[in-house]
Amino acid sequence: MKLDTKIIHGGVFGDPHTGAVSVPIYQVSTYKQVRVNEHKGYEYSRTGNPTREALEKLIADLENGVRGFAFASGMAAIHTVLSLFHQGDHIIVGDDVYGGTFRIVEQVMRNHGIQYTFVDTSDLAQVESAITFNTKAILMETPTNPLLKVTDIRALSSLCQQNDLLLIVDNTFLTPYWQNPLDHGADIVVHSATKYLGGHSDVVAGLVVVNDQQLGERIHFLQNAIGGVLGPQDSWLLIRGIKTLGLRMKQHESNAMTIAHWLVEHPKVKKTYYPGLSSHPGHQLAARQARGFGGIISFDVGSRQAVDRLLENVRYFILAESLGAVESLISTPPRMTHASIPAERREELGITDGLVRISVGLEDVEDLIGDLSNALDF
Repeated sequence: MKLDTKIIHGGVFGDPHTGAVSVPIYQVSTYKQVRVNEHKGYEYSRTGNPTREALEKLIADLENGVRGFAFASGMAAIHTVLSLFHQGDHIIVGDDVYGGTFRIVEQVMRNHGIQYTFVDTSDLAQVESAITFNTKAILMETPTNPLLKVTDIRALSSLCQQNDLLLIVDNTFLTPYWQNPLDHGADIVVHSATKYLGGHSDVVAGLVVVNDQQLGERIHFLQNAIGGVLGPQDSWLLIRGIKTLGLRMKQHESNAMTIAHWLVEHPKVKKTYYPGLSSHPGHQLAARQARGFGGIISFDVGSRQAVDRLLENVRYFILAESLGAVESLISTPPRMTHASIPAERREELGITDGLVRISVGLEDVEDLIGDLSNALDF
């Protein structure tokens, strides 16, 4: 089954009981049992719900995994995955990750005795030197948020296998439409499904896919025990959003590529970050391990004052948190998505006060370029 067909027909298709072509919303909390501990596959909706299960089977199919899980948010998904580890365990984390990931690592999981080292995962030597006797996993993004650094998943997977580590990859930016980390050796894939998978700014959700049944059993135990599951209505919305994923991702990328080339030439833009540009240091690697470059661009306009002028004068780019929606969104990471990272650490990473991140939507690209042009020249 080709990918564009799989996003329509993957997982559970329709309803065998009625013939409905859309999976029904099973708005139910509990299920009648035939006798004690004998039921029709469902006993309580925190443990399992038919609508959520349809979504979980769909994302497992799309990521070429063996089992999927749906959560109430991307952070609930990451929290559950991090709960695989115990006091005294050490995890290597990408140094350019989403601010919420940094926050849960630094301010929540560290309180439970889990140790972390932040490194540039695009530099294999840095990763290797950070491995210690108690290292259990590597958690990384590729491309990263917000500087869009690209990590060699297969090389990192080989390093993990040599050291008996789990490789956890956040695939939010590219989605399974453009990239399948499990195919390159990752053990766990996580998504903030709020973003491209939902695609319409109307649902908050997180997804996890694993490549091993035993690992899947462990995740399911934690999903049920912690309880941060996705409700049936949001599960249905996400299934509906995924059905147009291919069409949307193609247009996101087409628009982003055009805008990125335009930004490179603009005199008020100091630097442009987009893996689709041949000048990007990770361009060749991104072209090898992914089928596309996505719709996220970051660029530096030099100062906080220039950022504020830009944000105050855009019309079609909406100043908002999040990304991956049909409408174009704009933000400044140091004061929004990555504000939880200390200022000195942001400076070390290159998340400067002049940094802007745009999530390129599906509008006419000439309108979007005109909007940025007017705002930059204001």
